[in-house]
This record gives sequence, structure tokens and C-alpha cells, in this order.
Amino acid sequence: MKNIFVPGLTEVQRAELESIAGSDDMRFFSLMDYDSLVGATVVDFEKTLNEAREELEAFDGSVDAIIAHWDFPVSIIAPMLAKEFGLPAPSLESLLKCEHKYWSRLEQKKSIPEVVPDFSAFDPFSDDALEAISLEYPFWVKPVKAHSSDLGFMITDEEEFWAALQEIRSEIANVGDAFETVLDRVELPPELAELGGNACIAEKLVTGTQFAPEGSVAGGEFNVHGVFHMRKDENGTSFDRLSYPTADVPAEVQERAIEVSRRFLEHIGFDDGCFNSEFMWDEETGDLSLIEFNTRISQSHSEMFLKVDGVSNHQVAVAVALGRTPRMPDERGEFAVAGQYMIFHDDDAIVTRVPTREEIAEVQERNPGTVITLEVKDGDRLSELAGQDSYRFRLGKVYLGARDQKEMDEKFTQIVDALDFSFSSPGGGA
Repeated sequence: MKNIFVPGLTEVQRAELESIAGSDDMRFFSLMDYDSLVGATVVDFEKTLNEAREELEAFDGSVDAIIAHWDFPVSIIAPMLAKEFGLPAPSLESLLKCEHKYWSRLEQKKSIPEVVPDFSAFDPFSDDALEAISLEYPFWVKPVKAHSSDLGFMITDEEEFWAALQEIRSEIANVGDAFETVLDRVELPPELAELGGNACIAEKLVTGTQFAPEGSVAGGEFNVHGVFHMRKDENGTSFDRLSYPTADVPAEVQERAIEVSRRFLEHIGFDDGCFNSEFMWDEETGDLSLIEFNTRISQSHSEMFLKVDGVSNHQVAVAVALGRTPRMPDERGEFAVAGQYMIFHDDDAIVTRVPTREEIAEVQERNPGTVITLEVKDGDRLSELAGQDSYRFRLGKVYLGARDQKEMDEKFTQIVDALDFSFSSPGGGA
């Protein structure tokens, strides 16, 4: 019996893990809880690392694998602990060459320059911050490390830049201070050491169709087990849907992205870990641009793999963590296509009602294969929740499958219409 530890394990993820081949010979344990790892707005890296280590050391049995599918700090803590317990995991330096947005761009420029948009690093606390940026408007600014899309802004003029910096300066240390303690563990290039963990990067705005290959490197063997389409809303600021498999990107373009991913991961020495890489393809020019690398499977993809392939991507993550060769079945699931749709609310508000468990169960029963997860509860103020975009607020997610994309979009519209949320204004009005 193998003991598999998953930081911040949820019940939905437990069900997905139990779908994988050989799960009858595995026991799955949550390493710490979701709220302390994912819900916290301020990260204390050393404290979290020590608490997770103490849990593992107190376990009465063997620790056979540790897998991660949440962002920082989980994406760093899980591999670090795996190494401490003699388990397969990527090196800390290779992880940071993906996780640190500026360091990653520098390494990408060395190995895959043809897909790297122009970028500049800058100190957000400098009065001359704008002068350090050599890009023309519009461009994106974001911390070198943050929660999800937190503190990411599209900048179209100088006024917007300084307004964004006001917010960045007030919140960047929530994650940046913790990230700096991780950077202290490796030898950094001089230009990175000078910036520290509370630095920012500006990047050229790229447009087109966004998609994401997901794969693994195990024992030096590179493999991709799925490619996802990532659709943004009409304003182009937030993801409103992921779908699998992608039918919106030609096979040749997908193959280019996969080869680029292989070259970069080989360049930084990434091994014994999972990844997903995000690209933008401009259909008019044919240009392919790399957005970023994430050093884990995406928990957002798990339910979609289950619907289309009959097993979640945890099958790959667990195999890699156990030192085995990962394998995924092809199209053995119940549906031809699957999607993850976001339920959004556009304005800051206080949640006064969310759908009950019974109401959610009824909607799911009417739409077989549908999974609805809420990320808010009564009394929450949307702007105070962790892991939200800077432009709009996510209430939850809907995972569903269908025969084709049209049917899936129609099902989602019906589902959202059936979910009863209520809100009041932050000032107290209705």
C-alpha cells in the first residue's frame, strides 16, 4: 500500500485521485489543509514548510509520494519535502527558473528566444520605475511571484501605471517576502539578487488564441498528455473557460509549442516533475508567444481529463512522484469534450446568499457529469478573497462534458441561470 500526500487535498480531488489505475493499492492523505495553504492572503513560507514537515515526520507509516497542484507556496514546498524524504522531485533551482517570472524570461531568452515577448524588470517601489521599462503601451505588469493573477494589470498609459503601482506596493509583500526566503536558498544571478522577491516585470501585450500543453518529465523522459484551449472574456482580461481537447489550434502549432516546452525544460534541467505551459497563437501572423510555465499538473484540468479520457491527470502526477513511467489512456471517458467554466461577478460586493447543497445537487442531477464548486460563502466580501483577478471576481466553477462545444456552452448557460446568488453593496445598500 502506497501512502500519497497531497497538500491542501479537497474532496473533489480525492474523487479524481481514486479514478487512477492502481488506486486500490494507494492511500491518499491531505498534507495540511486547503485554507492554510491556498486560502491565506499572506504567505509565511518557513512556518508553512515546517508545519508540513512535522506532519510528515509524525506520520506512522512510509511517505511514498508527495504531489502538488496548487500555486506557491505549495508548488515549492511539496518538491522540497519530497527531496528531503528521498522521493523523486525537480531541483529547487529548476523550479525557480519557472516560478520566478523574470528569471524564467531570462532563461527562455537563452533557450527559446523565438517565442519570448519583450520584457523589462523593475522595482515597484522606485520613483523611476517607469523609466526602467522599455516597452510601448499597452503592456502587462505583474509581480515576479504572486497568487494566481493577483496584482496583474494591463497598462495603456502613464496614469494607469502609477495607479497600478499603488495597489502593487500595498500588497506585493504578502507573497513577495515569502518568495524572497526561497530565493535565499539558491545562488542567483546578480541582476536577480539585486531585485529581490518584491520585484515586478513588464511584458509586451500579446493577443490571439491561448492554449496550454500539460505534461511531465520523468527520469529524463519528456511527455505531453493533453492540450487545453484557454478562452478569455470579451475584454480579454480574465479566463472564462478552459476546454479539452482543443479544436481551436492546428496540430502543427500545438507541436511547435510542445517542442518549445521540451527545449526549455531540458535547458533548465527540470526532471521528475509535471508542468503546464501557456502559449498565445496569433492566427493572422502565425506568431507563437510563450506566456509562462507552471511546475505542476493543473487541478483545473483534472475533471476534464476524467470526462474525456476516463481518468484524471493525477495518474501522471502520482506515477512521476512514485518514480514510475506515466501513462494516460486516450478518449475512454463519457464525453467527447469537457470544460471548466468560471462563474463571475463583475463588481465588488458582499455575498448574502449562495446556492445550497441541495440546490447544487439538483442542478447536477439534471445535468449528468456536471460538477459545481463554490469559492465564496455568505458574508464574504469579494475584493478581500485570495486568488482573485484584478478585474472581476470568481464565485465558483462548473465542470461539464458534452458531445461538442456548442452543446457545452448551452448547458453552462442553463446551469448558471439555475444557481441563485445574492449580493449587497459593500456600503450596505442592496
